[in-house]
Amino acid sequence: MTLQSTAGAPAADRGALTGRAALVTGGGRGIGAEIALTLARDGADVAVTYVRAADRAAEVVRGVEAAGGRGLAIAADAADPAAVAAAVDRAAAAFGRLDILVNNAGIAPFGPLEEVGAEELDRTLAIHVRAAFVAAQAAARHFGPGGRVVNIGSSLAERVPYPGWTLYAMSKAALSGLTRGLARDLGPRGITVNVVQPGPTDTEMNPADGADAEFERGFTALGRYGHPGEVAAVVAHLAGPGGDYVTGASIPVDGGYTA
Repeated sequence: MTLQSTAGAPAADRGALTGRAALVTGGGRGIGAEIALTLARDGADVAVTYVRAADRAAEVVRGVEAAGGRGLAIAADAADPAAVAAAVDRAAAAFGRLDILVNNAGIAPFGPLEEVGAEELDRTLAIHVRAAFVAAQAAARHFGPGGRVVNIGSSLAERVPYPGWTLYAMSKAALSGLTRGLARDLGPRGITVNVVQPGPTDTEMNPADGADAEFERGFTALGRYGHPGEVAAVVAHLAGPGGDYVTGASIPVDGGYTA
């Protein structure tokens, strides 16, 4: 992972998030890591959660600190609701505040419908839906006016062009309903909630040079994979002053995958 890479991303809004604190779940790699670093370059203190790769999370923390912010890595399995809530509280305690929550932690279940078992079903919904609900609920207790929740969904929540993704698509689509409900619940407090829907994005989980990459590119209008920095730039915009009047929205960052 190249922590300082911002290939394909617009320039960061330097200083827009100065004095603010963020938690990015699943922020130790991929899109989550790029989001954490982008928020830090915009001035925020940033905590990330991870499950196994402590070394990767520590590398992200070093990147946050190199950008001038305070960083924190928290071991927390998104499938464990108590751990999720505790991670939110720990981040708020460490920074003395919490202003931004990015629900990014995720997995990618894929396979024939008839082979999806109860355990896989429950774990996917726990990580993609329950964890986002629990984290937002916990974060709302710390947020003041101007708080931000950004959920990371998927273009597959809006368009499923081939089989094998039913469970994943269902779980990510649930984030759209959660986002709209939270926007109504938290709007009177001046807190915004949005969901960003990435399309094929060049990460370890779905590399742009992978076996299915050419097939995936064919579904986009731009004919290419996205860069993690392009997703992170939209998240940072929503987290900053530019997102003041945007809430309850589902925003595709998918190269036209859902066009």
